[in-house]
Amino acid sequence: MANRDVRLAIFEDNNFGGRRVQFRRGGVAITNMQAIRFDQMLSSFRLRNVVSRNEVTLVLFSRDNFQGNFRVFRGTQNVASLGDFNDRTESLLLIGRNLSNSEINTIRRTGTPPRDILIIRQ
Repeated sequence: MANRDVRLAIFEDNNFGGRRVQFRRGGVAITNMQAIRFDQMLSSFRLRNVVSRNEVTLVLFSRDNFQGNFRVFRGTQNVASLGDFNDRTESLLLIGRNLSNSEINTIRRTGTPPRDILIIRQ
């Protein structure tokens, strides 16, 4: 199961500083970041798949329920600053495979993440 191999650490400040929340598996959708007390606080993150470096997708949304502007990150990477998207994330999706742009657009249109995903609501 690909989601088992996914790791994500999100940080309150640029350069991986401040408060940190860690996810030790993928297949997670957060409809409102207030559920983890991280609403509009995300500024940097470390994303990886420990088995297959390229098989991971993180999508950040500027509004609840996967709406608004969004940023897509595919593959293992460390992002020290989200630039103009700092402190704007209100919902997110983390999955242990590469989501296509078409799949992301369907999620945005329906507000529904892929099946077999843990959904964290406020």
